[in-house]
Amino acid sequence: MAKTPENKHKSSTTASQRVAIAIMAAGKGTRLKSKHPKVLHEVGGKPILAHVIAAAKKVVAAQDIFAIIGHEADRVRAAVADCGVQFVLQADQRGTGHALMVAREALSPYDQVIVLSGDAPLITAETIQGLSDFHAAQKATMTLLSAELQDPSGYGRVIRKSAKSPEVRAIVEEKAASAQQKKIREINSGFYAFSVGELYAHIGDLTTQNAHGEYYLTDMAGVFHRARKKVVAMKTPQAGEVLGSNTRAEMVDLDARLRMAKCLQLMNDGVTIFYPATCVIDSDVEVAPDTVIEPFVQLLGKTKVGGDCRIRSYCVIKNTEIADGVMVLPGCVMDDSRIGKGATVGPFSRLRPGSDIGEGAHVGNFVETKKMKLGKGSKANHLTYLGDAEIGEGVNVGAGTITCNYDGVHKHKTVIEDGVFVGSDATLVAPLTIGKGAYVAAGSCITDDVPADSLALGRARQTIKEGWAREKRGAQAAQKPKQG
Repeated sequence: MAKTPENKHKSSTTASQRVAIAIMAAGKGTRLKSKHPKVLHEVGGKPILAHVIAAAKKVVAAQDIFAIIGHEADRVRAAVADCGVQFVLQADQRGTGHALMVAREALSPYDQVIVLSGDAPLITAETIQGLSDFHAAQKATMTLLSAELQDPSGYGRVIRKSAKSPEVRAIVEEKAASAQQKKIREINSGFYAFSVGELYAHIGDLTTQNAHGEYYLTDMAGVFHRARKKVVAMKTPQAGEVLGSNTRAEMVDLDARLRMAKCLQLMNDGVTIFYPATCVIDSDVEVAPDTVIEPFVQLLGKTKVGGDCRIRSYCVIKNTEIADGVMVLPGCVMDDSRIGKGATVGPFSRLRPGSDIGEGAHVGNFVETKKMKLGKGSKANHLTYLGDAEIGEGVNVGAGTITCNYDGVHKHKTVIEDGVFVGSDATLVAPLTIGKGAYVAAGSCITDDVPADSLALGRARQTIKEGWAREKRGAQAAQKPKQG
């Protein structure tokens, strides 16, 4: 077995055993009433399936992970292709038992297979590992993960040999359960461990004699019981982690659980989050200690926030890297950008992809940037658009300045070198270079390069006509109709 990565959870599973994980991800999710695959709906900021894969990858017992895909298979494969999983195609979706039938070739080389549900994003690596270890310790043919719910309605019930026995006689679906069986609160979660040899020796005994005409993996418990093989159940103390997302309401509930868990984790790590229930923080976001996050902030995607920052209310920040000591004032929107140490952004700034704000720089209210680098200590504080621009250090960009970067066909670059002062309401027509230490007069339209240390004016000369307004008012009064 390969050396165990530090983030993987230790296993007591026999070292010589080869273990695979198979994730069920072929279904349509009919109850969501959606044209999109169920496992690609997002909770906690990424597809449901990606959460299950992330947990599976931390399980040291498993050598390989397979996702069994079917409905919209190409889309599912593309969405998680970078997660390091292998794929098995279930072209015709004929039930969970059928999924393992079509995976026979992929799974046969292994001793144990752990089966996970691709729509249960709260499952943890610890529980998956525990299921594998329990299965090995019990020398079982099939081990199912169970949970005890206050309201078990809709779930299959676990029928044990006796109250204290780990062994299971059957799993009874709700529709087939008697009144007495419906009182059982221990439910089957849809997570299993199988001894692969026995699984494929008996999976052919499954039938489609049920309401949907499908092969159900749950029926393997009865198959093995009749074959006198050992079937056991391991009850998880964390019932919430086996919850699936069969309806929109369930999916939203799982999203809320994931996000609150993320907030609690960040607070435990030294981040202050005021009113965490109002914040939307995705699972892959990183925030360093002593940063303060105010109410109604969204931190999305793979955003990274340094220490001693303050993110004020109503900011939406996606896939952005924020260094230490940054102040983000209210109402900012950022996407695929970078903010340097000690910078200030906002209020109401919009940083579009490719924006790079330097150390100690200021981007102020109603400033929009795109594919732009703003140097150390430079400022663009008001009502400005800076696109396709490279701006040096110590530059002042006056209110209302625009870089005219698009000619209708191509984008062009503006270069503003160190120490330049750009006056308010300047129009900079790219391609353009403004040399180091130059001044651009307010209200100018600059179309030609500006040499270093020079003054550029590009505006009409002011004309004053004294008395013109007085004469105009007199003429207007003479033309006004008299009141009858």
